Amino acid sequence: MKYTKFSKYVADPAGEMSLEDLLSALSDYLLQSGYRNPYLQFHEMQRDSLDELREAIRQALENGEFLDEPMRESLEQMREDGRLEELVEQILQRMETENYISIDQPVQPAQPSQRSDVPGAAGEAQAQTRFEVTDKGLDFLGYRALRDLLGSLGRANFGRHDTRDLATGIEAGGASKPYEFGDTLNLDITATLSNAIRREGLKLPLNIEYEDLEVDQCEYQSSCATVVMLDCSHSMILYGEDRFTPAKRVAMALSHLIRTQYPGDSLSLVLFHDSAEDLPVSQLARVTVGPYYTNTREGLRLAQRLLQRQKKDMKQIVMITDGKPSALTLPDGRIYKNAFGLDPLVVSQTLEEVSRCKRSGIMINTFMLASDFGLVQFVRKVTEMCRGKAYFTTPERLGEYVLMDYVSRKTRTVH
Repeated sequence: MKYTKFSKYVADPAGEMSLEDLLSALSDYLLQSGYRNPYLQFHEMQRDSLDELREAIRQALENGEFLDEPMRESLEQMREDGRLEELVEQILQRMETENYISIDQPVQPAQPSQRSDVPGAAGEAQAQTRFEVTDKGLDFLGYRALRDLLGSLGRANFGRHDTRDLATGIEAGGASKPYEFGDTLNLDITATLSNAIRREGLKLPLNIEYEDLEVDQCEYQSSCATVVMLDCSHSMILYGEDRFTPAKRVAMALSHLIRTQYPGDSLSLVLFHDSAEDLPVSQLARVTVGPYYTNTREGLRLAQRLLQRQKKDMKQIVMITDGKPSALTLPDGRIYKNAFGLDPLVVSQTLEEVSRCKRSGIMINTFMLASDFGLVQFVRKVTEMCRGKAYFTTPERLGEYVLMDYVSRKTRTVH
């Protein structure tokens, strides 16, 4: 006779824990922008110490908001047994195995002949081990940020950008029209047969001529090229508030939205500080804030060059900033700076660039993260010159404003 032996189930927290929920709990740490360490160099890719990640995981586990009750009980038991550090190591190994992080310079067990007698040498070597969030991890963080933002907006699905125009296509949305060469051959069968019967009468076989053909029309859906201009001057992490991390999270969410819901659209990223530069969106989460000044004009010039390469119906610039223009690139390449802002030369040259955007049909929407009088005055002038909008918001509400502005084209006519 066969016997089945049952044993007590022993939970495996490291294997059963949701890494996605853990990454969400660690998102503020993984997307940090230099707020923890304001002396980081600009564009210093985040290769943080593995010990820092261990501590962040440990704190997330102790907080336990993303864990269910059985998992919390297992975690408490491991803490009492002194196996919490072992759990953290297992989680790290799983994160690397599933390609959420990559670890550089892994510590290898020292051979007896190579073992150092210097006190603390092993700990020093361990501290030099670095990790980096992979593209898979960053893509998930962008998806989670988008999901959280859409949840706060109370919407789940967004379509394409509708316009007042009609075009032939598969999804019928308007009256049929006579077929013209080049139209999608999406025949309106009823109208086509009616034309043939009206011309020849009801008989068999029924001859259908070219002029009888009628095709359905669908709503013409336009495409949009967007450049996110992100202020990464040092003020974005000063005054006791981190403004750059929420801005990075919004840009990542917007990128995920465009890639999944608006595949015909394009998104580029421009960072502006003392000067300006374009950056792949996939690298955004790894950068920190930069120098101290705000060269808005150089950012606008670079954004225009990027938009001119795009053959899209609509072109727009989404500018996120917390400071008024305070720098200018001179014709000889030198950077003219005025820390007090509202310098007549800087403002006039910047507004001249705004005027060029208007002549090129580029809309500028500005999202202000501060209520500085000089910034408000400057942005008010920009909106007067360009057919854009200005929003005063906070880092907590920034994502809602940006996404609502972007997807509002779904319900309004594009002019």
